[in-house]
Amino acid sequence: MDQEKIQLYITRFFLFLLLAAVIGNFIAQNWLNLFTSILAIILIYLPAYLTDKNYLHIPNGLQFFIIVFIFGSMYLGEQREFYYRFWWWDSMLHLIYGMGMGFIGFVMVYVLNKNENIDVGLSPIFVAVFAFSFAVTIGVFWEIFEFWMDNIFGLNMQKSGLIDTMFDLMEDCVGAFITSIIGYFYIKNKKPSRFQRYLSEVLEKNRKFLKK
Repeated sequence: MDQEKIQLYITRFFLFLLLAAVIGNFIAQNWLNLFTSILAIILIYLPAYLTDKNYLHIPNGLQFFIIVFIFGSMYLGEQREFYYRFWWWDSMLHLIYGMGMGFIGFVMVYVLNKNENIDVGLSPIFVAVFAFSFAVTIGVFWEIFEFWMDNIFGLNMQKSGLIDTMFDLMEDCVGAFITSIIGYFYIKNKKPSRFQRYLSEVLEKNRKFLKK
């Protein structure tokens, strides 16, 4: 069985659990978890939808990465209370998040750097710093979102308040830093790696962003 089929079966299993959660939360009238379950299903379908409609090509490996992250945070973390059962769960997800957002930031500025309409050459260190800054900025906005959700709707997204927020941001920084360093050395050396493979596929299948 190849890797893509395994990923497909795992994704279907995730969706089955989320659909069961939708039904269970509706019966229990747990509206917050019901909303979270529906939102998770939509977000899991979104990468494949964007790729199928040729809006944006996302490699299968990255799609699966996104799916696992969504399931781990919105279902296991929130509804199955993994955030409370395992002290490291939130830290792990924020580290992964930082790496993922760092990759997105890297791709954005790398595409701009290669765009024929933009007459500017960006140094590897600038690209790396931008990727890091992009990921951390998104992390800051997420923490602001958590703050307002807790204060307006009485949720507990920030867990232990300021301490949780600061650790989340530090973990985002670590993840973003890892991706930025990998991206920096990719530009400098162009050595074959998984990072290079994903980046090449993203650029190759999204050439419309590089055209005049």
